[in-house]
Amino acid sequence: MVFVLAAAILALPVLARLVLPLLARGRSAIWRLAHARLAAAPGQAVVAGAGVIASVALAVSMAIMVNSFRVSVDEWLAQVLPADLYVRASAASGSGYLDPPALVAIAATPGVARVETTRLVNLRVSDTEPLFSVLARATQGNRGLPLVSGSMEPVAGDAEGLPPAWVSEAAADRHDLARGSRFELPLGGRMQAFRVAGVWRDYARQHGAALIERRDYVALTGDDRVNDAALLLEPGATPSAVAQALRERFGAEHITIALPGEIRALSLQIFDRTFLITYLMEAVAVVIGLFGIATTFAALAATRQGEFGMLRHLGFTRAEIGRLIATEGALTAGLGVIAGLAGGAAIAWVLIEIINRQSFHWSMELAVPWSGLAIFAVCLVLLAALVARLAGRHAMRRSAVLAVKADW
Repeated sequence: MVFVLAAAILALPVLARLVLPLLARGRSAIWRLAHARLAAAPGQAVVAGAGVIASVALAVSMAIMVNSFRVSVDEWLAQVLPADLYVRASAASGSGYLDPPALVAIAATPGVARVETTRLVNLRVSDTEPLFSVLARATQGNRGLPLVSGSMEPVAGDAEGLPPAWVSEAAADRHDLARGSRFELPLGGRMQAFRVAGVWRDYARQHGAALIERRDYVALTGDDRVNDAALLLEPGATPSAVAQALRERFGAEHITIALPGEIRALSLQIFDRTFLITYLMEAVAVVIGLFGIATTFAALAATRQGEFGMLRHLGFTRAEIGRLIATEGALTAGLGVIAGLAGGAAIAWVLIEIINRQSFHWSMELAVPWSGLAIFAVCLVLLAALVARLAGRHAMRRSAVLAVKADW
């Protein structure tokens, strides 16, 4: 990432020589003067634009990464929450599980078409590993399982006849698993071997998880308890009406009922709060970049008082000289923004494809916030023009005669 930033900064003079000739025609005198100065001294773009490149690259890379993560989480939630209603036994229910009579009562509730159950257990694959999650549920139809490789069909030609298991990306990375691999889990008091049939994306359990067929789990462990029930409703039935009927049947204190939309909204709200500090860091980076523009143009304006005085003698007003400085600031910032966008995109790729996979074992789809980046780039260029204009204000206050006196 440091090399990407260094390359973007070192490429700025080359970028200036490539871009500036495209902007040289059909402009006002102020534009031509600003263009000519920057074209004659591309090193000025490096000095003034280095801070802009760094701040833009940081902001753009984090914006792309966070947006990609958020879009991927949203799509993942839509896949893992395919049912109309979710029911879980609350802590006040005594056992904390949904027993067979409770499942029968849930299935008999008016408006419920089908009930799909899930058993979740946390166990240790080894003494050195953190808790590993095992989910047992029916796997027909691939409901709620966002596969990234493999399929819902068991591995063909399995000579050992092992039951299939689908592991999360974290489990696949931590245990070096792929479709067809042999994987053992401590179930029913002994190590039970499974054949990996696929790898799925899981943002909820960072230390790894495996999904196995419910009937295989019950056969191996004798455990037929249920943690969660996903309800698919009949056409015309409303989730709110079914939820109210369930609360009246079991008591609101004994079950927890959630709608997929509520779970998604709460999850994304937590996501946004978690990354709030990232947005603050981006704002600080932009302020630092603008400060670099301000200090550079303040120093340049102090050394160009004779030039400004000559322009005054040629008929330029103070306002026009101010627009000249602002135009130079906008051109410099524009070049920095272009280089920063390219550098930020490269850093975002590193964050998404390498850092996140190594640190969290998560994959995500690249999702670039094009409109947000366009607005950000335009606003930054305009702010840079304003900052450069304010930074050069002191140099323009001097009398035109006194400004060129040193040249007489």
